[in-house]
Amino acid sequence: MTPSILIAMVVIIGWSLLAGRLERWRIPGPLLMVIAGIAIGFSTRNEIGNTLNTVIAERAVELILALLLFVDATEVKGGYFGGERAITARLLCIALPLSLILATVLGVLLLPDLSVAVVLIVACVVVPTDFSPASSILRDKRLPTRVRHVINVESGYNDGIVAPIFVFALTLAGDHEHAATPIEALESAFPAAAFAILAGAAVGLISAWLTNSAVRLHLTTAQSLRIGIVMIPLLAYGCSVTLGGNGFVAAFISGIAYRAARNHQELGDEQLGLLDEVGILAGLVMWFVFGSTSVLLLSLGIEWLIVLYVLLALTVVRIVPVYIALTGSDLSRPDRLLVGAIGPRGTASIVFGLLAFNALDDDFAGETLYAMTITIIGSLVIHGVGSSLIAQRMASDARPATAKSVR
Repeated sequence: MTPSILIAMVVIIGWSLLAGRLERWRIPGPLLMVIAGIAIGFSTRNEIGNTLNTVIAERAVELILALLLFVDATEVKGGYFGGERAITARLLCIALPLSLILATVLGVLLLPDLSVAVVLIVACVVVPTDFSPASSILRDKRLPTRVRHVINVESGYNDGIVAPIFVFALTLAGDHEHAATPIEALESAFPAAAFAILAGAAVGLISAWLTNSAVRLHLTTAQSLRIGIVMIPLLAYGCSVTLGGNGFVAAFISGIAYRAARNHQELGDEQLGLLDEVGILAGLVMWFVFGSTSVLLLSLGIEWLIVLYVLLALTVVRIVPVYIALTGSDLSRPDRLLVGAIGPRGTASIVFGLLAFNALDDDFAGETLYAMTITIIGSLVIHGVGSSLIAQRMASDARPATAKSVR
C-alpha cells in the first residue's frame, strides 16, 4: 500500500474526529483533503501522471462518478424538481445548454491550439456546478431560502445531463480510430447511451419494485436496505459496461428510475443515509486526488489564456445564461443575478477532468487537467469568498429596511 493512500486514510479519520470543530472554523472536509493531497503530491509528483493514466484508475473514477450521480438523482427533496419545476426546467433546459455553447465558443477563440472536441470536453469540465466544497452556502440564512433551494436542486441534475455530452466529446477527441468526425462520434456514442439508459432504467425500476415488495412483506431490515441501495448504482454501472454502454450515465438513470418507482412515503433520509455517507467518502477521496494532481501545474507554468478562459467560465459563462433563462420568471432581478453568481464547481469537474486526462493524448490531457485545476481553485476563491461577501452585503442591506419598518 502506497504512502499516499495511508496518508489519505489518516486525514479522513482525523477529519471524522474533528468535523464539528472544523465546521465551526469554516474548514470543510474537501479543503482539508486538498491540503493533504498537495503535501503528498510534492513527494510523488513523478508517479501521479502514470498512476492516473491506467485502466484501473479510469474504472475507479467512473465508479465514484456513478455513485455520486446516483446520489444526486435520489436526494432532491420535494419531488423531482424540488417544488420549483418552472425555474429548474429553465436552468437545466435553457441555461445549461447556453453555458456549454458559450464555454465552447470562448474556448475556440481563446484556445486555438485545441480541437473543437477537446474544447467541448473542457467546457463539460468547467460548467457543472457542485456544492460539495461550499456546502455552507446552502446553510447560509443570509441568502434567500428560495435561491438556496433552487441552486441545490439544479446542481443535483446538471452533471448527469452533461455526462452524455462529455462522453460524445471524449469519443470524438480520444478515439480517432472509431470516430474521426462528429457523425461517427454520434454513431458510436448513441448505442452506448441507449444501452446505458436501458440498463439504468431496468436496474432502477426492478430494484425499486423488489424493495417495495420486501418492505411491504416485512422481509428486510433497515440496515440491509441501506446496504442494498448503495449497490444499485454499482450494479447499473456494471450491467451497462457489460452491454457496451456508459456506466455512469446508467447510474444516473437508475437513480431517477429508482426514485420514480420507489414508495415515496418510505424513501426517507434514513434509508439513503449510508448512500450519502459513502458518497461523501468518495468525494473526499476525489478531493485528495485533486490536491495531488494540482502539483503537476508546477511543471506547466502559467497558461494565461487558460486562466482567462476559466475566469470567464466561472463568471460570464454562468451568470449570463442563467439571467437569460430566468428572464420572465417570478424570480426578482436580484435573485436571478444571485442564482447566476452562486455556482461553485467541485467533484463533477474533478472527475470529468481526470477521465479526460486518462483518455486524451499527452498535450491535450495536460491542457484539460490544467483547466480543471484552475477551475476548482478559482471557484474556491470566487464562490467561497465571493458568496460570503454577497451574503454579508445582503444582510447589511436588509438591516436598515427592517429598522425602518419597525419605526
